[in-house]
Amino acid sequence: MEKWTLLDSKYIIQRPWATLRVDKLQLPNGNIKDEYYVLEYPTWVNMVAFTEDNQLLFVRQYRHGASKILVELPAGVVDEGEEPEEAARRELLEETGYTFNSIEYICELYANPATSGNLTHTYVLKGGKKIQEQQLDSSEDIEVVIMGIEEAKRFLFDNKIGQALHASALFYSFQKLGLL
Repeated sequence: MEKWTLLDSKYIIQRPWATLRVDKLQLPNGNIKDEYYVLEYPTWVNMVAFTEDNQLLFVRQYRHGASKILVELPAGVVDEGEEPEEAARRELLEETGYTFNSIEYICELYANPATSGNLTHTYVLKGGKKIQEQQLDSSEDIEVVIMGIEEAKRFLFDNKIGQALHASALFYSFQKLGLL
């Protein structure tokens, strides 16, 4: 198996949250793909966060792409120059007001490697303690939802986590922690 050869690349749109480019590629068999569209998104982090009393933190928010209010993991973008672990701690503090004693790296996943190259990093954080109120961006409207482990597992197994990468993050985390 060989990688495809990039012959040309042009940006169609460049915005802070999403960029669309079109690539011209040569396949190993010599065929040319004149228009292969790639979406570029920032790297982001998903957090499976346990409070001091072993409850899990989730967030409820409206997701316009799905036109639904969803319960998800706390998550967010890794800012330029920031390490993913730093972003995980920062996003949790901003979205939930909690800080954590420990953090463990679980996995990295591509959202959709066929059309996008961005990574999602998953962390498990433990010992969460609320130290402040949420500090949300002007475009965020987020409610914190707290669940016990068994309730969170039922929520996951009943297909109530609508974001695929969040469901994957929970499965990987629960497996690593021996909760499945």
